[in-house]
Amino acid sequence: MNQVVIPSQVRVTSEIGTLRRVLVHSPDSGLGKVVPSKAQDWLFEDIVHLKTMRRGEYDHYTKLLLYFLDPDKIKGKIGEVDAEGNDRAFYKPDDPRYFNSDKVVDPQRLLADILDDGVVRTKLVAAICAVERCTYQVQEKLLGMPSGELAKTFITGTLSDKTMIFAPVPNFIFTRDIGIVINDYILLNKPAKVARTRETLLTQYIFYNHPFFAGCGQKIIEIPESEHHFLLPDGEKDYKRATLEGGDVMMVSPHHLLIGCSERTSPYAVSQVIKVLFDKEVVSKISVIKIPKKRDYMHIDTIFTQVSRHVWVLLGNLSRRGEELEKKDWAAAHLMEDLLDGHATDKLKILTYTRGQEEHPEPVEYLEDLLENVSKRDLGAKEKVWFIYSGNNEFPFGAREQWTDSCNVLAIKEGVVIGYDRNDKTAEAFQKAGFEVINAVALLQQFESGITTPEAVQNTLILLPSAELSRARGGSHCMSMPLLRDSINND
Repeated sequence: MNQVVIPSQVRVTSEIGTLRRVLVHSPDSGLGKVVPSKAQDWLFEDIVHLKTMRRGEYDHYTKLLLYFLDPDKIKGKIGEVDAEGNDRAFYKPDDPRYFNSDKVVDPQRLLADILDDGVVRTKLVAAICAVERCTYQVQEKLLGMPSGELAKTFITGTLSDKTMIFAPVPNFIFTRDIGIVINDYILLNKPAKVARTRETLLTQYIFYNHPFFAGCGQKIIEIPESEHHFLLPDGEKDYKRATLEGGDVMMVSPHHLLIGCSERTSPYAVSQVIKVLFDKEVVSKISVIKIPKKRDYMHIDTIFTQVSRHVWVLLGNLSRRGEELEKKDWAAAHLMEDLLDGHATDKLKILTYTRGQEEHPEPVEYLEDLLENVSKRDLGAKEKVWFIYSGNNEFPFGAREQWTDSCNVLAIKEGVVIGYDRNDKTAEAFQKAGFEVINAVALLQQFESGITTPEAVQNTLILLPSAELSRARGGSHCMSMPLLRDSINND
């Protein structure tokens, strides 16, 4: 197997700088093995149709990323790689015909590379077999497998003869949650759910052992557990549990980090991250956003993401706009409360901590205030700060479209983001804000025919087919771990 050995420059200083290198994982066969009885245990709301998710949806995401980040790998080849009857070899990390980019990188490929090292292979097989309680015979079988096949088995749980030896890790598609780059540091996350334990192990081994991350070893941060946590009573274990996922971390400027305290990210983990990052002087300001512990919110990137220096997309009923609605129309707000089995407006708690003044955090009343401060103070936005609301803030579309990730968009470059095509009202709101809205398939056709180029695309919402992807409860932001972005503001 040809290794991706180019040492990677790892640096992310914003959510919107031009994306140059990203970690993404194409839907693997494990996603097609999620059964209804285990779906929620494996963090899925529904089962997906794998063929549609791949060919009809995610493959377009891959092609878009390649066209913007590594066009030589895809330009002029779409017809060939997507021909009817083609076995999708172009998209499979274990196939010799895989596109194998060093800019659009699949962790499965990196995992296969490090498994060529006998010491790494032995340690990782032993660790995973211990976690999965495998027999000695299974461990011996894994040790003797080719590296590419072994990497695939670690992720899908299935051998080449279709035998399942342990559960799949279907959430590996959401690479945002395995780690986050903060300036030139890598924060490895600690998932809250047992279903993602194997992902954590695989991620640790990749970042510490692959030459792609040569030189990063001293700048990898792991969140420590509380001291002697294993001796604590069960109630205190939950309170002091260190869990954090990448969907709750946003690098919005070189000096300012946002962290969500949510269903998946614990207060203890947030406190540990603040301490470590301030001690290492990685950032000087951290804003903590405590959101309701509800499945429909999950992470902060399910309720807002950044589009450009002065434009954000967010959920109205968790913002000032939601409170204004409640005051304006009491009846409508209480109807919403009845229908959604909760409050029409869920109040957020926001505190901004400054290095050296940690004992005196500054409270921020509304989400819009925080985001406007980021735009103006941190990024120097001169234009009016604009908020695009999920579902155009129309009842009941705001909540419906937030559920299908209207607020979870990935900026490929400033002002150009990828969203889901099923969120019609949100797309209308983008158009009202002056953005072009175009389907991903149509845009790719324009690239192939030479009508336009990635460089020419500005202020655009690209709509990805999403009937099956949205069932997995994660958008384009969730499905990406940026490793390198251009700086903005000459930072």
